[in-house]
Amino acid sequence: QLQLVESGGGLVQPGGSLRLSCAASGFTLDYYAIGWFRQAPGKEREGVSCLSTDGGNTNYAGSVKGRFTISRDNAKNTVYLQMNSLKPEDTAIYFCAAEDRALLTRTCTLSRNYDYWGQGTQVTVVS
Repeated sequence: QLQLVESGGGLVQPGGSLRLSCAASGFTLDYYAIGWFRQAPGKEREGVSCLSTDGGNTNYAGSVKGRFTISRDNAKNTVYLQMNSLKPEDTAIYFCAAEDRALLTRTCTLSRNYDYWGQGTQVTVVS
């Protein structure tokens, strides 16, 4: 059974860092497009970052570019989201998602393109 499990969320002060993990079981992540998404209360889910199947290129939302980094450890079948210089507006539930269809870099941040989702991990940035 294909499963994604996020971890690493928590409470952090502005300017702090967190590293989210997305561990996969039941399939091999390196053949999938992977996306990180977030949803704040009262807001729509938005794409944060992704790894495409198009050469493994990355894409980032403008609001996190330069602060967040997505990476993959194939040996651990895990994808990470390193989040630095966190801001209160980064507060949300963060989800990882996987898709076995080919997703290009320009489309891999669109949530509608993903079939497999984790349960989410809460990130709260507050003074």
